[in-house]
Amino acid sequence: MIDKYLEQWLIKANNDLKVAENEIILTPEDMVTDAICFHSQQAVEKLLKAYLIFKQIDFDRSHNLEYLLEICFEKDESFSQLEVGNLSFYAVEIRYPDDFYIPTEKEARECLEIAWKVKEFIYRKLNISDSDIRSSLIPGDEGDTIGEDEGNESNSTSEPF
Repeated sequence: MIDKYLEQWLIKANNDLKVAENEIILTPEDMVTDAICFHSQQAVEKLLKAYLIFKQIDFDRSHNLEYLLEICFEKDESFSQLEVGNLSFYAVEIRYPDDFYIPTEKEARECLEIAWKVKEFIYRKLNISDSDIRSSLIPGDEGDTIGEDEGNESNSTSEPF
């Protein structure tokens, strides 16, 4: 059983994956590849942070997946087998037109594949499956409300972003 705060991180990661999955099935002309890459990166970031929160490991506010992966590796050396490619590039740089870049369809598919692999790996580490995660938190459902702080005490980090 996972606590509510951890579950919320996993729901957010899954929602990022859903956005990427819904976009990847479109025709190449309609596919928004930078959105697929961005949401794949976001999913991986949230999955790694969920693991760190589960293990009650502090981490600095960062979108850098290599940094997060290194902290995970310090706790569990099996993280050395996890590859995140260049997903960190898609966290910020690609979101703005300063250095305009549109990823190829191949890049988008590779990013999503990495995210799926990371999800599978983290779920094994947490000993959970999709059925353990509610697809959404509905206000009023089992006393949950959006923005409720209850359950956050499992987070050992003051700024988990």
